[in-house]
This record gives sequence, structure tokens and C-alpha cells, in this order.
Amino acid sequence: MSIPSKVRLIDVGPRDGLQNEKQPVPAAVKIELVHRLQAAGIKEIEVTSYVSPKWVPQMADNHEVMAGLTRQSGVRYSVLTPNLKGYEAAVLDKPDEIVVFGAASEAFSQKNINCSIAESIDRFAPVVAAAKAAGIAVRGAMSCTVGCPYEGEIAPERVAYLAGLMKGIGVERVDVADTIGVGTPRKVQAAIEAALHHFGIDQISGHFHDTYGQALSNTLAALELGVWNFQSSVAGLGGCPYAKGATGNVATEDVVYLLHGMGIHTGIDLDALVDAGQFISEYLGRPSGSRVARALLAKRAG
Repeated sequence: MSIPSKVRLIDVGPRDGLQNEKQPVPAAVKIELVHRLQAAGIKEIEVTSYVSPKWVPQMADNHEVMAGLTRQSGVRYSVLTPNLKGYEAAVLDKPDEIVVFGAASEAFSQKNINCSIAESIDRFAPVVAAAKAAGIAVRGAMSCTVGCPYEGEIAPERVAYLAGLMKGIGVERVDVADTIGVGTPRKVQAAIEAALHHFGIDQISGHFHDTYGQALSNTLAALELGVWNFQSSVAGLGGCPYAKGATGNVATEDVVYLLHGMGIHTGIDLDALVDAGQFISEYLGRPSGSRVARALLAKRAG
């Protein structure tokens, strides 16, 4: 397939990026971050999750954050729901999309959500059914599709297995995630090709971490297959609490710079995006995780 002429980015910074921060991030700061992202042209934003505050205290303000948003027409606001209880809490806040999640690794599934892959799908089936009945879109996050901190390399067949299970319960699109950032281009392409056994190219997104500096290479490899949906995190925020050594998601700023340099349309204002990343980085008291943002900010400073 030819490289796409346009790309849609889903910024996961407000949820995936901030969920592991040790210092509390006030709801007002999260709301401002979402507003800045949508003002920069981001059309899909993963806002929060409805999980037990005991496990993810950073997301305990989910209702406050969702209620505080000034929603922009044409922007999709998604939330993570781990079970039916989480969905029932989420639906009160009228998300446009709910996200369920599973792993291509049995060991990771057990460590992450204390059940097998098959059991996780059984748990999500009523969530998906309820969401679809309510007219809410459903996305499935597939983690550890290339490598696992416990099992090592993951065979593409495991990705196809998980994708098939998700398709079977009615998930509409899936993320192929290199959760610990060990993927390289050919391995990432193999994982995507496995997902293509069950989902069309329009229903697959790439989600890459930059642990070994391969995230942009893997983005290009996915583009070469025709993938045009990607997830990224402003300022490179985020990691995974169950994946030791995993660093942040690929920075949205870095992906946008790559895409614009290739002549691919995103509808995103890079300067405004850099400002959004600088806003949250300054609040957290550390430099942006985006190389592009740091370079552009240095250039601005003269």
C-alpha cells in the first residue's frame, strides 16, 4: 500500500500520559491540557479512565475532568473502562468512545489485570455490548504486541488471536501497541499484518513507545503498510506501571514534525502543540520529552 496522504492522531497524554505521575495533577490542569490540545487541532483525545482510585489515584477526578470540558465540535473524547462498573460510571459523562484493553501476552495480562487473555475478553464483552447499545464507539487497546517484560518476544500469531477475540465481541477498531518500546520496523509490521487478519487498515492504529529510540522508525514502518491512525502523547508523557523500564509514549510533537516533513496532512498546528506540551511540562517541573519541542523552544529563545 502507498503511504497515506493524511494521518489522524489520538493524543493519549491526558490519560495514558498522566496516569503514572506521582504528584497529583489537578483537574483544572488536565482540563486546560485537553483544551490546548484541541485548540492545536487534535481531533481525538483520550481524556481519562474509570478505574479504582486505589489502583490509579491520578484518575480519581474523572467526573470532574469530563464535566469541566468545553467540548469542541468534531473532536472525539475517549475514556478507558476496565469493566462494567467502570463503564456505568463513564457513561454518565457522555464519552464519544470507550476503550477496553487486552494483552497479546498471557503473563502481562495476569500482571496487569489479574486474569487470562480469554477471561479479559469475557469481562469486556458486556461492556462493549452496553456501549454499542448506547451508540458509543468502542476501541480495543492491544498491549505487548511486539514484546513483553515477562515473556520476551511476542509472536504475531498471539496478536492475531487477541485481535480475533476483540472482533468477536464487537470492538470496532484496535490499537497495535508496542507497550515496552522494544519493537523494530519489521516486527511492528508483522504485528500490524497479524491484526489485519481481523480488522481493516482504517480500523487499526499504531501506538509506539520510545524506550530504544525506535518509535519514529516504527511509525514510518506502519505508514508504509497504509496505517493512517496513530496514538501519541504530548511532550512524550507516560509509561506503563507494569512494564519495568518502559519509557514514555512517542511525543505527539515528534510525530507531527515527521508527518509534516513527509507532506502528510494532520490538521495540527505544531507551534500550538509545542505550547500545549510546554504547559504541562512546566507544571510537572521537567523538560518536555519531545526532542522537536525542545529544539523549537530553543530556537524561539534565540
